[in-house]
Amino acid sequence: MSGISTHILDISRGRPADGVQVTLERSDGGDWHEIATQVTDDDGRVKRLLPVHKPLQSGQYRLTFHTQAYFDALGVEGLYPVVQITITTTDSGGHYHIPLLLTANGYSTYRGS
Repeated sequence: MSGISTHILDISRGRPADGVQVTLERSDGGDWHEIATQVTDDDGRVKRLLPVHKPLQSGQYRLTFHTQAYFDALGVEGLYPVVQITITTTDSGGHYHIPLLLTANGYSTYRGS
């Protein structure tokens, strides 16, 4: 299945980060256009960010993780109220899984499988 998915792990708690809003945008020559906004499930996942009627295209996509509300709900002061990750897709038939390893004071990401 082609597309973009994500998974957020709160590594300070050793648990998936559920209930985090994730917005997906696509660039067309410098301007960003929102494609979808979803919320991570109980396992910290959004399995399909692209709507069925919007096929993956080559180009730049930006994932915005709205982490402030997540940390507020935990009663934790977070340094990053928003985490943005921009990726470049080159294979319109491929799948791009973008995990986010998160703590209140740092984060890391990579291309997963």
